[in-house]
Amino acid sequence: MNILVIGSGGREHAVIKSIKKNPAVETVYCLPGNGGIAADATCVNIGAKDIDGIVKFASENKIDYAVVTPDDPLVLGCVDALTAVGIPCFGPDKKAAIIEGSKAFSKDLMKKYGIPTAAYEIFDDMDKAIAYLQNKDMPIVIKADGLALGKGVIIAQNLAEAEEAVRSMMADKVFGASGDHVVIEEFLTGPEVSVLAFTDGKTLVPMVSSMDHKRAHDNDEGLNTGGMGTVAPNPYYTADIADVCMETIFLPTMNAMNAEGRTFKGCLYFGLMLTPKGPKVIEYNCRFGDPETQVVLPLLESDLLTVMQAVTNETLADVEVKFATDQSACCVIMASAGYPQSYEKGYEITIPAEVADSVYVAGAAIKDGKLVNSGGRVLGVTSVADTLPEAIAASYAKVEKIHFDNAFCRKDIGQRALKAMKE
Repeated sequence: MNILVIGSGGREHAVIKSIKKNPAVETVYCLPGNGGIAADATCVNIGAKDIDGIVKFASENKIDYAVVTPDDPLVLGCVDALTAVGIPCFGPDKKAAIIEGSKAFSKDLMKKYGIPTAAYEIFDDMDKAIAYLQNKDMPIVIKADGLALGKGVIIAQNLAEAEEAVRSMMADKVFGASGDHVVIEEFLTGPEVSVLAFTDGKTLVPMVSSMDHKRAHDNDEGLNTGGMGTVAPNPYYTADIADVCMETIFLPTMNAMNAEGRTFKGCLYFGLMLTPKGPKVIEYNCRFGDPETQVVLPLLESDLLTVMQAVTNETLADVEVKFATDQSACCVIMASAGYPQSYEKGYEITIPAEVADSVYVAGAAIKDGKLVNSGGRVLGVTSVADTLPEAIAASYAKVEKIHFDNAFCRKDIGQRALKAMKE
């Protein structure tokens, strides 16, 4: 089979490494990919949002199956375009991808179908939004409606910060048209949990839960990032809570999308907060999370491509989706100093052969025949072990063997989870 994966980060590298385990796979193309992914796939410099270019390439190269992983091409209708020329895909169509493409849509969906989430209001008028804030409790959450590279959410600690967040989105257009509408919602408290789920619109199978670490520095200090590391499973996510989530959130969401004529087929990401009043949805994503994918897929014992094809064919109920529930995984992100703000590029990366299988490359390029850093988040270094402490230790041991100038990582990935296990 000829497989096409759309995207260019560590998540895509993890997907490609899992797909390649299927003996029927002959060639994997990645558009556009990166310098590190090039070790496992043929990378072609066609952008993930170049839908026409993707369709032309897929048609000319006789692609048997495509996996569309990033949010932008999904929301733009990449799956629709590929399907229209007869190429089966993993990922939701444009109508279903709106669950991430519009926060206003997803909040209204939850309200309409009784899915637990934070109380909220939606505004398209800046003055009305600012007036609404005047008598609200702080902190409060301000969200740009559309996609904003994962950065369109601001937790305002006081009224001045809240007003500034609204103005920056709606007047200054820091997130472009994504800020034409804003969602203002109550600030929830409790442990956060990420749960990815395979669904074909009829059956929904949750994957192993995970815990992300968003802040740039130890002790959850510094700026928010795309994620500095993850562990799985998340110790806060007990079997009882999983049952509650399935009954009150997961299946109701799948059924709600069906009822709206927007059947979701692909990977549905649930960002959850385990509040004192029970689990609530913080956000939906219409695709695999990053870096959650880098700890979840290494725990998948079933064949990923077979599961994906079952999702496409709406036969998920007939396929066993099995995870190594008796093991744990840890991913530590190695980033460029200065991330998530400015950072220097072009430093050579050395990855010893004995750890290469455990490394997912997110931001790197080939320059003069050498692998060099080209992004803020550069590598995800993952280990699987019988216990979480062992997985954490193994990942940091691998990090010590990898080098590029100005590299940094958090030293406390997984410590919050270990603390929770002792409570």
